[in-house]
Amino acid sequence: MQTEKLASLGQLTAGIAHEIKNPLNFVNNFSALSVELIDELNDVLKQPTVAEAVRTEVDELTGRLRQNLAKVVQHGERADSIVRNMLLHSRESSDERRSSDVNALVGESLNLAYHGARAGKPDFNITLKQEFDSEAGSVELYPQEIVRALLNLISNGFYAATQRKIEADDESFEPLLSAATRHLGAAVQIRIRDNGAGIPPDVREKMFNPFFTTKPTGQGTGLGLSICHDVIVKQHGGSIDVVTEPGVFTEFIVTLPRAGATQSRTGREH
Repeated sequence: MQTEKLASLGQLTAGIAHEIKNPLNFVNNFSALSVELIDELNDVLKQPTVAEAVRTEVDELTGRLRQNLAKVVQHGERADSIVRNMLLHSRESSDERRSSDVNALVGESLNLAYHGARAGKPDFNITLKQEFDSEAGSVELYPQEIVRALLNLISNGFYAATQRKIEADDESFEPLLSAATRHLGAAVQIRIRDNGAGIPPDVREKMFNPFFTTKPTGQGTGLGLSICHDVIVKQHGGSIDVVTEPGVFTEFIVTLPRAGATQSRTGREH
């Protein structure tokens, strides 16, 4: 009965997300169109027949309208991001469980996250460190899902380390992220560590809850760590722990069993 309820909840979540996405697309599209109309309106009002005082007042009003539309677009994009993540939460993976080299997966995730960050912000810069255990070997898992989880952890590390540099306004501070693997016999361990500002105890208690985020509006959906938890714990029967010291570092420790858990692609037990 519990499995059926979880399945129904996943389908309901997907349905709601799809229903939200349609009107959300209209909001985003018409906001962008309205900005173009403001530009056209300003061009028309530049005609010599319009009094200077009227033109000044119109410029002020259209300026405010443009700012309001920018806010609508910003929040619309955030809502769209939340919907996409809700769909990721509820979808069934097309990936197949197979034996995969752990060091290769972590290295691939590190490269994808780094180049993705550079593509978004060309001035992005961080020192990467790899400490891969040659005995880490292979694990039975869903490779795409694990890469997705690792990308979230690494991206969070990038954000924490670079944000600390910005807030400290210290040119000598060097953002650093390290990825390590360790052979544990019947399991393998993956560690993602950053030298960001760390995580306070009150945040640590809620960090894996859906929609919880400490990032500024528009920069986080609050679903990244929740997805990581589902992929690692529910889908693969592993564990994810956090070691942190506020003002110094944060380290996520992922432990995956070699044989994998007997789980379905949605994370539910067979």
